[in-house]
Amino acid sequence: MIKKGIQVQVICGKDKGKKGEVIEILRSQDKAKVKGINIIKKHEKTTKEKKGGIISKENFIHMSNLKILEKTGSK
Repeated sequence: MIKKGIQVQVICGKDKGKKGEVIEILRSQDKAKVKGINIIKKHEKTTKEKKGGIISKENFIHMSNLKILEKTGSK
């Protein structure tokens, strides 16, 4: 089972073969966000708090496209 903080490898898609750490999970949609994988460009408007522009960030990837590399925990 994929959990936050474990190492995974992408087995399908544009980032096939890349490895990274799970940073967020959406259980309802069976998706996970992996550090450095599935990078998208997001256009942000300028506000009082932050500067706008084009921001690169990770997007969710389906769990069926991930393979667990590091098993953590014990029975």
